[in-house]
Amino acid sequence: MTETITSRPVRTGPPATPSLGGLGLFTVLLAAALPLVDFFIVNVALPTIGADLSASEAVLELVVAGYGVAYAVLLVLGGRLGDLFGRRRLFLGGMAAFGLTSLACGLAPDAWSLVAARAAQGASAAAMLPQVLATIQATTSGPRRAKAMGLYGATAGLSMVAGQILGGVLVAATPLSFLFGAGTGWRSVFLVNVPVVLVGLFLAARAVPETRSARPEPVDVPGTFLLAASILTLLVPLTEGRAAGWPLWTWLSLAAFPFAAAAFFAVERRADRAGRTPLVPPSLFAIVSLRRGLLLMVPFSIGFSGFMFVIAVALQQGAGLGPVAAGLALAPLAVVFFFFSLAGPRLVARYGTRVVPAGAALQGVGLALMTLAAWRSWPDLGLVELLPGAAVAGAGQALQLPVIMRVVLSEVPAVRAGVGSGVMVTTQQSSLALGVATLGTLFLSLVPGMGMRDALVTTLLVQLAGVALTGLLSLRLPRTIA
Repeated sequence: MTETITSRPVRTGPPATPSLGGLGLFTVLLAAALPLVDFFIVNVALPTIGADLSASEAVLELVVAGYGVAYAVLLVLGGRLGDLFGRRRLFLGGMAAFGLTSLACGLAPDAWSLVAARAAQGASAAAMLPQVLATIQATTSGPRRAKAMGLYGATAGLSMVAGQILGGVLVAATPLSFLFGAGTGWRSVFLVNVPVVLVGLFLAARAVPETRSARPEPVDVPGTFLLAASILTLLVPLTEGRAAGWPLWTWLSLAAFPFAAAAFFAVERRADRAGRTPLVPPSLFAIVSLRRGLLLMVPFSIGFSGFMFVIAVALQQGAGLGPVAAGLALAPLAVVFFFFSLAGPRLVARYGTRVVPAGAALQGVGLALMTLAAWRSWPDLGLVELLPGAAVAGAGQALQLPVIMRVVLSEVPAVRAGVGSGVMVTTQQSSLALGVATLGTLFLSLVPGMGMRDALVTTLLVQLAGVALTGLLSLRLPRTIA
């Protein structure tokens, strides 16, 4: 009896690159939507929160700022930890923590507990979100990556608008009033995250592959502290200054910002030249597409978040709309954004990055139409009056944000995917928080002297100047996307 032994061919060479399937892409995009929805979902809930928890205006601003600042401060660190310990592991841990902190927000017994829970929620988002972009960068290539990045950009933009609409619906629906009493519908805007997170964890455990950097570096502790100091010294005084009456500490903090930023840059440059990988490698900015894309993202994000905050306050406190009507007034912007973002990849394939200045021009026209509507129709301002301008602005924004995000990460090496995505999202999130702090402060400061209508019109005109700046900067983008 002869025994035949068959041997299987031995596979040599590097291990196969993990691939992100359709279900995995859906899961990471679901996770990408959560932090952005929660940044904007509270805008229409703030009046209800203030009434229910007897919170002052300064504390309400901390509900917004605590989340945004914690999120912005820790994003780059979250990207680095994903490179070091595994992106799937950080993704799952961050998502679970986001669900728990959302539960803490929804059950907060008083205003300061809500502020603390919001800060913890922002920190959880900072652990989760960088892994989304890094996973896409590490597990896709070519047309699949272009499609995934286009969908990510569309998800980000739509989430920012949908968050405000969803917030209005949940606050008005008050589904939890039988548990917490009347006027507690604001709790739903946080508790709605819990079932979404449970579904996300179930899907992620099955569909999101594990990736990590081939050459992970230890955490840059000095860089982390100096980046946190730079962001905090800028955003906290700008956010809290007006409501607190601009005390001495706000001016001292703003004066410290350039020194903290200069120290951060010096430490990072020294580490980069020594061959270490700093938290934000200055050599990363040698990539022209990343540098110019980030420069463009700043005014775009400042204008976007500032507009969303200002219009929510103006429609509720000035035009007298309820939370549902105030949220739905922006529905045309969300719907048009969604459909135009789907067409974006085909337009980019044909016209390259020239779709971005075209989008800026469209957004400018839409913003001008909304400004005119506010001037002529006040205080009867709502869905019908804002519809033409909101629809045109939504089309313009859809032709900008997804493309800008693709440009920023298009030439970042896969081994630096976590760092690159962390830098991009930190820039975006810091700019979103800066938009609320600057345009929001401008608007609220003008209201007592000018009245709600003129303050709104003036603020929209300032944003229009920012849109013009975005259009001019976009002319310097690389013509094609790598």
